[in-house]
Amino acid sequence: MNERFGHMSRLWRAGLVAGACVGAIAGGAQAATVEAPPQIGNLTPTVPAQPYGPTEGTRERIATAFDTARATGRKVLLDFGGNWCPDCRILAGLMDDPAVAPWIARRFVVVMINVERMNTNLEFLEQHGLKISAVPTVLVVTAQGKVLNADGLTALGNARAMSSQAVIDLLAQWDART
Repeated sequence: MNERFGHMSRLWRAGLVAGACVGAIAGGAQAATVEAPPQIGNLTPTVPAQPYGPTEGTRERIATAFDTARATGRKVLLDFGGNWCPDCRILAGLMDDPAVAPWIARRFVVVMINVERMNTNLEFLEQHGLKISAVPTVLVVTAQGKVLNADGLTALGNARAMSSQAVIDLLAQWDART
């Protein structure tokens, strides 16, 4: 895989392994337990230069994520952002950090969606009556398509001002919703 997107390769591999384990344990049923997030304090993640891949193929990646989520009992985490955005890059680095990535992969199927300057790949948001006003915009969605955090679309828009623990705790709160 292209070095620019190597961090997502690690996250994808961890997600596949976690998904296989969850699927084997749960028999493909919806996971019922909420796992506590890692305690990372003020971890300073490595910030990737370009965490968001090409804009093409987004619909297919989202569809595949929902198929995987249904098969493994995880939720889908859609991260709408752009490589120009410092908060987006910080969030991507945090989710890919070795102290956090295994937890993320066990709880979510992650799709990094390049919206460039908030002018492309907005169809999923529009289909759910949502609008993007800042990036990163993170949606946590059930495998059946229910958006769980529509009330917090801009909550991570200033991720660089939040502690790493606060970001992970917020993701955990959204994950606990049904």
